[in-house]
Formats: sequence, structure tokens, C-alpha cells
Amino acid sequence: MAIASRYPDVEIPELSVPQFVLAGAADRADAPALIDGLSGETITHGQLAAYVDRFAAALHARGLRKGDVVAVLCPNTIWYPVVFHGIAAAGCVTSPINSLYTAEEIAFQLKDSGAKVLVTISMFMDRAQSAVEKTPVDEIVVLDGAEGHASLPELLGSDAPSATVDIDPATDLVTLPYSSGTTGLPKGVMLTHRNLVANVSQSRPLAGVREGQERIIAVLPFFHIYGLTVLMNQGLQWGGAVVTLPRFDLEQFLRVIQDHKITRAFVAPPIVLALAKHPLVDQFDLSSLHSITSGAAPLDAALAQAAQDRLRKGADTGVTVGQGYGMTELSPVSHTTPETGLEPAGAGPTPKGSVGYALPNTECRLVDPATGEDSAPGERGELWVRGPQVMAGYLNNAQATANTLDGEGWLHTGDVAIVDDEGRFTVVDRVKELIKYKGYQVAPAELEAVLLGHPEIADAAVIGVLDTDSGEELPKAFVVRAPGSELTEDGVKSFIAERVAPHKKIRLVEFIEVVPKSSAGKILRKDLKARA
Repeated sequence: MAIASRYPDVEIPELSVPQFVLAGAADRADAPALIDGLSGETITHGQLAAYVDRFAAALHARGLRKGDVVAVLCPNTIWYPVVFHGIAAAGCVTSPINSLYTAEEIAFQLKDSGAKVLVTISMFMDRAQSAVEKTPVDEIVVLDGAEGHASLPELLGSDAPSATVDIDPATDLVTLPYSSGTTGLPKGVMLTHRNLVANVSQSRPLAGVREGQERIIAVLPFFHIYGLTVLMNQGLQWGGAVVTLPRFDLEQFLRVIQDHKITRAFVAPPIVLALAKHPLVDQFDLSSLHSITSGAAPLDAALAQAAQDRLRKGADTGVTVGQGYGMTELSPVSHTTPETGLEPAGAGPTPKGSVGYALPNTECRLVDPATGEDSAPGERGELWVRGPQVMAGYLNNAQATANTLDGEGWLHTGDVAIVDDEGRFTVVDRVKELIKYKGYQVAPAELEAVLLGHPEIADAAVIGVLDTDSGEELPKAFVVRAPGSELTEDGVKSFIAERVAPHKKIRLVEFIEVVPKSSAGKILRKDLKARA
């Protein structure tokens, strides 16, 4: 049985992402759109629109055409939206790459996506150049300049005619982020212009937007769909200012909130933990904040309440700490906690621990994974979602698409949830095998493949185990040594650390005699979890 959103449907504009996000730029041309939180460098809304036009024109002049993929390997900067929307305005597709990826991981995404150009920064050039050697990439653009490569000023100085591209929002892709989905290796998630326009439009009725007045701190990475949609595009579409930080440093984060009068913070649970417990918090005036929303991983109810209580103490602020739910395949939001006073008629405050209500235009089902039937009222079940934010599918992977997105348009999230009588959802478990570490997805299969490349490892399996102190899932490897091997725990950890991004590192190692497997050869992770 489909569970409809408690909110009425909203209209989804038939616009491309740049048309939608930059629609009000002329009316607020001189207002700040993007502010570098460290240097104070600013791009106004009017400048942003002009820069996007020039970047798109420069790409067209270089021969890029509708549907071509441009990969972006870059930390948060005020120029990231210029690049993203310039690519989109040219009819091309952005494939954002995790800034922490190794050269091998970058190369995999470049090859799999078919990227023709890689946009990066000079600090990342060693990895970038190593990665492109055996890929279809024709050119590396270095935003801050490097000898022999085009730079951002060069592209923005282009006198080429503006790119004129006929974009169909419903079918044309705008971005191709990579996700492990519900299981397996990273896959290109095909998101259309309509997907992203819809998600910002759907989120608005629950947000209580103060048009043109919001200031959003952007420390979560734009290469992650959460940062891309919720912080960057949503913040710009609201007409406010997005204040960027290249990485999370607590003191810098707090100072930016104080000095730039930040009104909204979209964060992940480790930041909420710092806000609740770190002594530095008391040294800064955070009273401008009226909303903190956590996503990317589950937020403990007690932790959310502790952070809210601390920030409200001694301040004339009504800041609320809530959370939302989503995944890359949902562009990314399907559920969120509404601003106080915007709950559905007759509903009270959203309990801590809940991910809130389904967005407008969104239907949900809770399905018993064992039977495939809808769960009984009040019972838990796998969360299925249907709505305009649901991806088009996985790039060149029909089987993975069919495993996640059924013929009726339901996206099978792999997460187990319950819903209360008010229509508020709480995620309680995970069907899928993915490990969530600091908001990032870690695919056990990917780490297992790396481990099996070690000459002294005969077999291996990886699971996530809960660290009760941090609330994080830690990747743990169960390793079978090859005969005669004296491989140590540190040896396993260092082998992995040299080959994967930091968030994918193995944190715990246990040596075992045999990896438990089914008769079909599938790893019995439930047995390993019971052992752990």
C-alpha cells in the first residue's frame, strides 16, 4: 500500500537546473551568492550568472556537446557552482569525484563515466595526471592554473558565443555522481535536470524559507549529492548566500557561523556530536542559527536533543536540530524534518530520531524483505520510494538498475523503517550491506577485492561494526592468512590505506580460519556480524 506524503504536491518547473537555480539572479544581481568563508572573496548573483554563461561558451568552443561528461575533482570553493552550472548550461553532464580518491579510484570513475574533460586544481594534479593516462579524458582544466593547462580565468575570458542548447529536463542528464547503491561497487547514478529541480522544489514547503535572507554554511562537500543539491543548489535558488569551507575544521566552522551570521547548517552526525560536546562551541556566538539539519547517516535522538539544548541555552534563539533522509539515487532527499510551525495540520513537533515526513510528490511503501508484501501497520519494512526525485537508473548497468528500481517506479532503498500515525518515518535498520562511515558509503565488496590482491591473504570479508563511543560504523576485515603467512593487523591496514580513500580504510582486523559462505558462495555477513 502506497503511503502518500502529508503535504500537497508542488509544481515542478519545466526548466534546466541552471535556469531554475539562477532564475532570480537579475533581481538580486548585487547581492552575495557565494562567499569564501576563509578569505571573504565573494561572487554576487549577477556575476554568477555571467560566469556560468562564459564557462558554458568556453566548453562549446572546445568542442564539447550535449551529453558529454565533464568530471570535476575539486574541494568546496566559490567557483565550484560556476563550473557545475557552466557544464550544465552547455548541455553536458558533471561527474563529481570525491576529493579524497586515489589515482586508481579516479581513473575508474573517469573510464566508467566516459569523461572527456577533467576539471581540477593544482594541488590535485599528481593524482589527476596519473589517473587520466588510460582514460578517455582529452584535457585537464586546472582552475587555479598549471603550466600547459587551461585555467578558470582563461575559460571565463572566452569571447565565444553563448551556448544554445535544447535541454529536455525530463530525460537529459545533468549530473552523474557515483554511489554503491544498495550493494556492490560504485555505479554512475543518472540524475536528470528534472530530478534536481524537483528535489529543491519539493523541499521548500518544509523549509520555511526567508527569501534572499538565508545564509548557508557549506562545509559538506559539493562532490557529494547532499552538498550539491541541499547546500549549493538549494541555497542559491533561495536567493541567499552560500558560505564555503574547503574542509571541516571545528574552529573555522564556528567562526564562520559567528562572523557571517549563518542561519542554516546542513551537516552530518559527527558535526552534531561536536556541537553537543566540544568545549570550543562555548567560545562563539551561534545565535544567528535557526536550523540545523543532519543527513548522510543516522542521527541518534539523544545526541540531537543534546546539541539543541546546548545551543539554545543562554541564547535568544529557537534553533532546532533535526534530520532528513535520502540517498544519491533520490537526488538525494525523500524525507526531512519540517521547520517548527510547518508540520502538517494537527501534527506536533517531529520527535528526535525521526527523519520526518515524506516530501511533497513522494509516495512510500514499507515492504517485508522476506515476503515482498507490504508490512502490517506499525510494523517495520524496507522503505520504497516513488517520486520525481528518483534517478533514471545506473549508467550502463541494467542489472543493478533492475535490482534497485522496479517496473512501477519504486526505488528499493535497502533501509528498514517504521512510520507512525502522523506519517513520520524513522529508519531503524539496513537491509543492504553498505557501511556508512562519517556520511560516506563504503562498499564491502570493493575492500574485499583490494584485500584479495595481497599475496598473503587467502580470503577476506568486510562488515561494518558499530563503535559505541562515536556512533559510527567502522569497516572491519576478517582475514584468512595464506599458508605460512605471518601477516599482522597493521600490515593489513597499511596495505588498504595505500590503495583507497581515507574514509574507506579498514579500522579493525580479525584473523580467522575460514570466511563463512553459503552453498552459492555468498559471504554470510550475518554470521560475521554475530561474531563481531
